[in-house]
Amino acid sequence: MATLAPPPAGPRRALPRGGQAWLWRLQSLLSSYLPLLLMALLAAGTWWLVKNTPLLDGPMEPVPPRHIPDYRMEGFELQRFDAQGQQRFRIEGSEMRHYPDTDTIEIDQVRLRALGRDGSLTLATARRAVGNGDGSELQLQGDVSVERYEVLPGGELSASPRLRMDGDFLHAFLDRELLRSHLPMRLRYAGGDIQARSFEYDHLNGRLSFGGRSHARLDPRSPRP
Repeated sequence: MATLAPPPAGPRRALPRGGQAWLWRLQSLLSSYLPLLLMALLAAGTWWLVKNTPLLDGPMEPVPPRHIPDYRMEGFELQRFDAQGQQRFRIEGSEMRHYPDTDTIEIDQVRLRALGRDGSLTLATARRAVGNGDGSELQLQGDVSVERYEVLPGGELSASPRLRMDGDFLHAFLDRELLRSHLPMRLRYAGGDIQARSFEYDHLNGRLSFGGRSHARLDPRSPRP
């Protein structure tokens, strides 16, 4: 039985020269610009991730400064001098703390020595004091005791204080040589004993004034120190 032979294969058709040149140019362009395309795609993907990634924290609101000390000093001594180099006051204590948010100081077991323009001397102690940064204004608190010594005609200080003050609060303005309190204090002045509800002593103007209901006992026979 005769078998049928497959039909003869026709001749293979080759690509025209123009088509081969176009394919080579396409391959050349792809090989040249493929790295640049990949970098562009990578940059676009990174930008999309950054834009769509949720933030862990929301917008930060400004935090007000906290009232905490930025430094402490133990067994310190603070002195202040005038333009002529004369000491105006000296402050000592067991510990001092400075608060930068208010530029104030706190002092434990404070001891104060202040010299007036006329040479008078003021000594004061208290359990605690709060003042401004340079110490020129102090609020003495707790077991406040103050003694003020006047200058005698010969230029020396009196042997005993002209003015004594005892109480729980005293506001001292050292540059103005002014003492005041809105709380009760006991004053012993020029032989008198005064229980004052409030008072103000202005040394530069020589004025002692009282407020509220105060009681006084005066001894005119007491000699002036």
